Amino acid sequence: MEHFDVIWSGAAEKDFRQIIGYIGRENPVNASKVFERIKQKASELVSMPERGRIVPELERQGIRHYRELVFSPWRLIYRISGNEVLVFCLVDSRRNVEDVLLDRLAGE
Repeated sequence: MEHFDVIWSGAAEKDFRQIIGYIGRENPVNASKVFERIKQKASELVSMPERGRIVPELERQGIRHYRELVFSPWRLIYRISGNEVLVFCLVDSRRNVEDVLLDRLAGE
């Protein structure tokens, strides 16, 4: 089985910290559970990164090299490059995801 290195971008790490911090202010126990769930989902990319779907909002713009794992309400968006998986962002799907993604891509 092929092995991929999962690398979090600085922006994705910031997303992660903000999500856990926000949840932790109200419910530290739930924040810990969410932290573990997100880390576990990201670790699944080590062996099967192509299992995620192409991000629909980006695909409509002709951008097909970003994939995502959806585990409500979170969307872990990444791209595969060789034997690396770069986690691009972690987004709460209740936000306007298209705006977040297009803003990030414009700054890339």
